[in-house]
Amino acid sequence: MPTIRSLLAHPEERRPSPPAPRADLRRVFGAGIGLFAIGLVVALILHLTGGDGIEAIAICGTGIVLGGLGLLWARRWR
Repeated sequence: MPTIRSLLAHPEERRPSPPAPRADLRRVFGAGIGLFAIGLVVALILHLTGGDGIEAIAICGTGIVLGGLGLLWARRWR
């Protein structure tokens, strides 16, 4: 077993790293968009009932837009 010192001195002697696992980013972005959509509905209800929710509405809207852009990116690089 090589020592840490020898591995740091000669990194080419290390075993190659395993390949990164593949993930379906469409599901990840879809889940995030869904959570932001739920948050948007809650923020709209709070705002309409007299609560202060303008910032929350803007944050959730931004999350949905960025998630949509993430979906487009994931589709392009799939």
